[in-house]
Amino acid sequence: MLIFLFPKVGFLMFIMLGNPKLPLARREAQKNLNDSIRKTTAQTHKLGYENGFASTDVAEKYGHVAALASSLSGLPPMEGNAVEVLSEYEEIIWRIVKDIDGAKKYVQLEYYVLALDETTLPVFEALGRTVDRGVDVRVMYDWWASMRTKGYRKMVDMLDEYGVLHQPMLPFRLPGRGYVRPDLRNHRKLIAIDAKIGYVGSQNLIRRNYHRKDDIYYDEIVTRIEGQVVAQISAIFISDWYAETGVMLGKKELDLKPEDLVVCGDSVVQMLPSGPGYDDENNLKVFTELIHTAKCSITIVNPYFVPDEALMTAITSASKRGVDVTMINSETIDQWAVGHAQRSFYEELLKADVKLHLYKAPILLHSKYITIDGELAVVGSSNLDIRSFLLDLEVTMISYDRKVVDQLDKVTKRYLARSKPITLGNWQSRPARLLLLDNIARLTSALQ
Repeated sequence: MLIFLFPKVGFLMFIMLGNPKLPLARREAQKNLNDSIRKTTAQTHKLGYENGFASTDVAEKYGHVAALASSLSGLPPMEGNAVEVLSEYEEIIWRIVKDIDGAKKYVQLEYYVLALDETTLPVFEALGRTVDRGVDVRVMYDWWASMRTKGYRKMVDMLDEYGVLHQPMLPFRLPGRGYVRPDLRNHRKLIAIDAKIGYVGSQNLIRRNYHRKDDIYYDEIVTRIEGQVVAQISAIFISDWYAETGVMLGKKELDLKPEDLVVCGDSVVQMLPSGPGYDDENNLKVFTELIHTAKCSITIVNPYFVPDEALMTAITSASKRGVDVTMINSETIDQWAVGHAQRSFYEELLKADVKLHLYKAPILLHSKYITIDGELAVVGSSNLDIRSFLLDLEVTMISYDRKVVDQLDKVTKRYLARSKPITLGNWQSRPARLLLLDNIARLTSALQ
């Protein structure tokens, strides 16, 4: 419409925003790196079999899900892992500090928001101590999200002082060679340490209230993973480091030896990276497939729910065929347009008998996970909106393990205890001005 009504302005906007993917050269580099990752994965499997713990048996019910995720990212399910669900904000910080202090080969840390404040200072100090021990330490952070935080320059100076190799992700570039849409962001939150310990989840490295001036603060979920699948987390970091710097890591990170692979548990885990570096919307395809697979129960916890038609149909259809679908969103809104857009979907969800709960203000429930039939869990950085499906680089852990679901179920019970259920009658009786705001925001959902 812009091109038709205002040809010059419309054409300029199309050049800047028309393509939601990363540049072709960068996507080709991603494909080449995926081939390298597949070779590394094959090596890891071989070493695992030699050590007697690389069986990757996934329940037949979820075999097609594992195959889909593998075909999209090149990362298969791997056994020999232990997964711990962490939900206490400060505890997560201190567990990260402890693991960084124990690193012997390398530390790779990648976050959407990385800020230096009284909460995160211990992490930066641990990174400095680790560098002093001769361990390779690399840090990546989204340029736009981190640059806007208080103390950004001080943080960069501290990383330089400590000798930490660091790189902003997707910095702004003028149109031309290497141009990237300015609204494409790296939303991943991950850590890989020595191919043995990894972290994946929703929590950024920043004070719990994100330095906001209002009374909102955040609850989060992070998984701490031990085992051979950490090599996949490292591979995702290596991919992003290569994309930003042109430097290919690998000797310490990917040249694995038998002693690098230890039996830490019996969880089968698979990493799923997604984003504009891939040809497909990896996370959207896998999430939709999972919901279609459910027979008994689905639990969805996510702060931002602005689904496309396929995902919305999958959720409402599951509820209509008798699956117990529970969704927890937040009562409070930290992003006006997204908050109202997601509320425009509530009536349709409630009419389909989805059990909808709103986490009470002023805490915003920033945790992001889905559980299926008490058997499978996905936890990661991805929201359920078009931005996470199409524009943001995300990472998701898929766990084919009832024990991990059991841990998440305990967290869900705590969340439900401080949430209020929404009924169709109550929702339909809300003020007309809110209905208008929701519907207007829905119209702009494709741009958020």
